[in-house]
Amino acid sequence: MGLWWFCQVANAAPDLPARPAGAPGGMAVAQAVAGLDLAAREAVLQQEILSGNVPEFWRQFVPITVTGGENKLILQVSPDYLAVGREADFFQTPLTPGTAWRIADRLDCVLPTRKMVDLIHAAAPLKLPPTPRPPGPDMTTVAAFLEYQETVHRQRQAVLTGHPWGTLTAGHHKDLVSTPRLAGTPGKVAIYGWHRPDGTPIQPLYTGHADTWVDYSHGVRLVGKTVTLNGRDTTAEQILTDPKTAGLLSDEPLPSPAAPAAPVRTEIERAAAFGETLLTLEPEPGVRVVVNRPAAADPGRPVRLIIYALPNGNTIEQTMGHLPAPDGDGRHGLQQIAAQTRWLRAHQPEVTLVTAYVECAEKSWPAWCRKHGDSGKRIATILDQLRQAVAAPSLQLVLTGHSGGGAFIFRYLDSLEEIPRAVERIAFLDSNYAYDAAKGHAAKLTAWLAGGGNRFLTVIAYHDSMALLNGKTFVSEKGGTWGRSHAMLDDLGKTFPFSEQVEGPLHRHTARDGRLTFLLMANPGQAVLHTKLVERNGLLQALLSGTPLSEQGYVFFGDPVYRSLIGGP
Repeated sequence: MGLWWFCQVANAAPDLPARPAGAPGGMAVAQAVAGLDLAAREAVLQQEILSGNVPEFWRQFVPITVTGGENKLILQVSPDYLAVGREADFFQTPLTPGTAWRIADRLDCVLPTRKMVDLIHAAAPLKLPPTPRPPGPDMTTVAAFLEYQETVHRQRQAVLTGHPWGTLTAGHHKDLVSTPRLAGTPGKVAIYGWHRPDGTPIQPLYTGHADTWVDYSHGVRLVGKTVTLNGRDTTAEQILTDPKTAGLLSDEPLPSPAAPAAPVRTEIERAAAFGETLLTLEPEPGVRVVVNRPAAADPGRPVRLIIYALPNGNTIEQTMGHLPAPDGDGRHGLQQIAAQTRWLRAHQPEVTLVTAYVECAEKSWPAWCRKHGDSGKRIATILDQLRQAVAAPSLQLVLTGHSGGGAFIFRYLDSLEEIPRAVERIAFLDSNYAYDAAKGHAAKLTAWLAGGGNRFLTVIAYHDSMALLNGKTFVSEKGGTWGRSHAMLDDLGKTFPFSEQVEGPLHRHTARDGRLTFLLMANPGQAVLHTKLVERNGLLQALLSGTPLSEQGYVFFGDPVYRSLIGGP
């Protein structure tokens, strides 16, 4: 017998208390959380939902019957996506997977698999067509959630007579889903769906976003853990782990629908432990940004926005760093940019430091730039969007990055006639491979440096052309950062007189009272120092060179001083 479905009358409800008398409506809740950071917002929403502040119609789950072979399975699904408030005034809010799973577990539910989402859409008597809005930095805001909800509400009101509240409805959101892919990509969210009326999804199964990414298109559909197989109660987990029945609910091997809910600290939880908030943005398709800022900051302080362009091969989560789990990815324990930023915040209380980690889908900014002929203009637009997102009246901009992240900076310079006054510091962390005086880099940097006293350029590199990897060299004398740094040094030296100080293998070249600094590490041992230049207090030096705090309380290329500020696994 083939696989099929049908929908029956609702007859199940989640274990929620009655809606409290005087509980706020959805719009009041939305207004209350609109100004909060993500962690605080979700704490309020979780509390409202678990206290029973949900529309009455949402409580009545709908049975869906699925058959395959000799098996007949009935599962209970929420009639619509999770909402806060009452029937006439509710807020259908997207959530992070961590919050969604906590709510689901409390209500004895799970998130659906990809196949369950397909089955629910097929069974739904009411299929609302998706109405995407243009991508932009505001798509993760409560204002965007409400604007999209108003669009859906107008669709819903037009058919309310034939499909009253409580009718199984689908198509108007992407679903947070369970998938085995998350086991290999911790710290991510899995989304799928947004089905067109013909049943084809706009969004294929995708796990590219961090678990901090929440945009207007997401929805939380719950499925009861208890299911009925051939007349006997069992659980969704048992169905999915039995090879004879797993195909009823999943088109991919899935050991447990609750796998993403394993006790793993999220990036939001790590940041919150240090009094920080995270904002995830997607300024254009294939580009992801996570903005880390202090949760409590004096609004009168100037803001320094640090743009950190990621190294080749790394994710934002790996670059931010934390203590590596015993069986985790070792790359989370290398650069520790989040911990280094915490150290900087503790030693620069007069300014609010905000870090924007910028990642491309290719995990290589040079590759991304080659793919986009207008990469410089795109980067300029991304930076404009980030400045708007941070929205500080006094904003200083720092451009930095490691490895291939330098291409991000140079392509940005290529798009400019002159470097903006808002750029206070440019720092290359072994990342200036793309430097080319013929493209105007030296002229633009020279004019920028000469245009004001409060402008800093730091270049950190090592003799990489001597380094051996598997017994072989891997960069040329001219093409590596050692060669490119000496070319920069020669070009800028035509305008700014440098002095040199040799400290063992470290050659320190300074001009303009240290505001222009090259730290070039000789490499007699032919070691690969590419990442060590960063992890051994490299970000501290890159951002403090030329200031009274330079090498105060730390030593460049010494023991890391920020270890106590590294988050747990």
